[in-house]
Amino acid sequence: MNAKEDIQNEIKKIIIQSLDLEDVTPEDIDAEAPLFVEGEGLSLDSIDALELGVALKKKFGISFSQNEEDNKKHFYSVATLSDFISKNAV
Repeated sequence: MNAKEDIQNEIKKIIIQSLDLEDVTPEDIDAEAPLFVEGEGLSLDSIDALELGVALKKKFGISFSQNEEDNKKHFYSVATLSDFISKNAV
């Protein structure tokens, strides 16, 4: 596994733990699938985004933008989150 895959797996575990997703394993989450598009991927909502953002901030020491459009880009998928984290983690 490379560093990118390690970060993606860690994000998947955080998603499952912080959002209490039962019967979901990291292998069930497609890194490229949208996280917040209804009917696709995990179909998460804005409350999930807040909880996930807090969990990621605690784990990786990152801060997200106050700009909603930037955050939408970062939170699009596990892959986009891992790219953001790898560039901004403390």
